[in-house]
Amino acid sequence: MTGKNARQNAFLRLVSGNGAASGSESRYSLPPSKEIVIGRDPSCQVVLDAMMHRMVSRRHAVVRPLSSSPDSKFSWLVCDLNSANGTYLNGQRLYGCQELHPGDRISLGTDGPQFVFEYEFTSQATVMSANQVTPLPSATNYYNHTQLKPPDSVSFTQLFPIISTGKDLTRKAYLVPGILTVIFVVLMFATVGQPQANQVIVATYIASAAYYFVYQLCGKQKPWWVLMATALSTTLILLSPVLNLFIFVFRGILPGNLSSPQDSTTFTELLVRMFFGAGLMEELLKALPVLGAFFIGRILSSPWRERIGVWEPLDGILLGTASAVGFTLLETLGQYVPDITQNVTQQVDIGTGQLVGLQLLIPRILGSVAGHMAYSGYLGYFIGLAVLKPSRSWQILLVGYLSAAALHALWNATGSINALLLVVVGVLSYAFLMAAILKARALSPTRSQNFATRFLGPK
Repeated sequence: MTGKNARQNAFLRLVSGNGAASGSESRYSLPPSKEIVIGRDPSCQVVLDAMMHRMVSRRHAVVRPLSSSPDSKFSWLVCDLNSANGTYLNGQRLYGCQELHPGDRISLGTDGPQFVFEYEFTSQATVMSANQVTPLPSATNYYNHTQLKPPDSVSFTQLFPIISTGKDLTRKAYLVPGILTVIFVVLMFATVGQPQANQVIVATYIASAAYYFVYQLCGKQKPWWVLMATALSTTLILLSPVLNLFIFVFRGILPGNLSSPQDSTTFTELLVRMFFGAGLMEELLKALPVLGAFFIGRILSSPWRERIGVWEPLDGILLGTASAVGFTLLETLGQYVPDITQNVTQQVDIGTGQLVGLQLLIPRILGSVAGHMAYSGYLGYFIGLAVLKPSRSWQILLVGYLSAAALHALWNATGSINALLLVVVGVLSYAFLMAAILKARALSPTRSQNFATRFLGPK
């Protein structure tokens, strides 16, 4: 069908992302007299779901018709519209515009939706509205311009998909978390009958999973060894004489002396004590490794200064939450679980004591996302913000420090009053952390290089 009456039609075929397998919505024709803007904004000609494609900018890319050639065949250009996560053509970052050829793949972000640019020849012209792109009918049978394949053929890589997935297996399939899960499961089986070793493995796995969740939400790369060093630094500080110095200052000099459960105190008095003795003291302790990373980064040269240092709110959140992981693990495994295990063992038996200890371990570690990680990550946001806004650094740090300490104190104080109030405070703390992450992503100087959150919408 390439004779005199044949018409050359170009279209974009959505091959990954929302609508990739939804019939007529997966193909968008390209009129030769109108540019097609792709993005999340409702004014775009190709509109992508804003909730499912957060990595896509409001006006991400545009496909423009180029002047026709002598043989009446049109050509098209694809241009990036200064998108946050970039436009990629056949895997290469696109800067400016580039001409499209049949089979070219357009990706909105490294892991975003993909379109394939293709031609087909029809005997009649398709009438297009001047203000709308109408998807081609899903029943249209077409063949690639370079190769004809029966529609029901099955390739070797379709039968053995692991051969052709390549880098996507590690980037899109959560391969590393899956491998680590298998390793931890094997270690859990290997330590059956060894309660202390098993508790360490279970706690480490849950804490790692909770931190991975926050790390993915932040969307910025930070070396794993930097994050582990931060968590380890916090545990070493807690095991050092520095802890005794902090206890003397905040609970001896300042009104932070924590009362015993037998003491009768009002909620206001308890809240004040928790503010000084838990909030201010523990949040400053957890912030020490973050501040240390900031000062170390300042004296290093690139690229080490960017890898280790704190240069923006996302860095502060990542290091702050990593510090909280070290604090939570040591506090839970070194204090709370042994204490309750010993108490129950003395009252009942050792088996029951170990079971109760495990029951306490799981919610304490898992709940750190709305607890220690939330407070420290929130304070880390302000540390990074102070780096971006040096003229207001002390004001910013003071607001962040007091806010994190207040949330911490409120959680500790309400825990002895009402479980429903504890839920409210926990949700509030989690919301504070998530709000800080969203704002940090918007402020990030490296926004175009950050990866997109992968928990919402289809992969």
